[in-house]
Amino acid sequence: MKQIIRRRILAAGVALAAASMLPLGAQAQDHKPKVALVMKSLANEFFLTMEDGAKDYQKQHPADFDLISNGIKNETDTSAQIRIVEQMIVSKVDAIVIAPADSKAMVPVIKKAIDAGIIVVNIDNRLDPDVVKSKDIKVPFVGPDNRKGAKLVGDYLAKQLKAGDEVGIIEGVSTTTNAQQRTAGFKDAMTAVGAKIDSVQSGEWEIDKGNAIASAMLNEYPNIKALLAGNDNMAIGAVSAVRAAGRAGKVQVVGYDNIAAIKPMLADGRVLATADQFAAKQAVFGIDTALKALKDHKKQSDLQDIVETPVELVTKK
Repeated sequence: MKQIIRRRILAAGVALAAASMLPLGAQAQDHKPKVALVMKSLANEFFLTMEDGAKDYQKQHPADFDLISNGIKNETDTSAQIRIVEQMIVSKVDAIVIAPADSKAMVPVIKKAIDAGIIVVNIDNRLDPDVVKSKDIKVPFVGPDNRKGAKLVGDYLAKQLKAGDEVGIIEGVSTTTNAQQRTAGFKDAMTAVGAKIDSVQSGEWEIDKGNAIASAMLNEYPNIKALLAGNDNMAIGAVSAVRAAGRAGKVQVVGYDNIAAIKPMLADGRVLATADQFAAKQAVFGIDTALKALKDHKKQSDLQDIVETPVELVTKK
């Protein structure tokens, strides 16, 4: 009996010694990373396109990672997005790729995820750098320069305007960095041409709210020559408001995102221009960043601050 026990101990020792000579990845068994994609409102075509792009990418690379995708019902439901992140922490995912509903309010739960050893990558809407710094964490932002993209759109609109022309800006959710940056880009272009910005109001990224804001602006400022919408949903709402006010062809509308629903409006001139930041690839860029970090056994603090992705002007031409 003692001899059998000695042989078992010896065999276990040999196995342990052999394992210690293997690369780290081999010792960890064949672990396929679980990546959680956490988006904003899936009622927004942009995020549905983002989700479809991520799912297609996972299908093309089934051996490389598993994907869990989640979204919230509307653009301002920050508490629901916080709960999703908390669920992903409990589920012990390896990485979270998130388009935050709020640039500041999401930071504490993201810190909680990082503290739990989860790699977190920020896409679409950048987290507030000052709040991130105050929590002593680092979260890479993988996405376009929203200010630059909005200026491309604004500069194209500016060709139709002259100094003194009145315009209105329909902003996204005002607590989000991408909304703020797009508004800044629009303002850059309008200031350069000498246009007068009558009003900046939030349409919260949504068609109906964009329509309501556009209608109010057209009523309050009868000389408005253009409405600059922070996304295409709000631009669609603005187009309806312009038509209802009997000012089709007299008030230009521009948007941002290049969703499928805006393309007929570009074609017939109801929308002058938009920006394409390649929704189907947005999540993929973030997922690739997370997977590379996991593969290279990088810590969150080792990740690059910003990975800029493309944004292009889209017009009828």
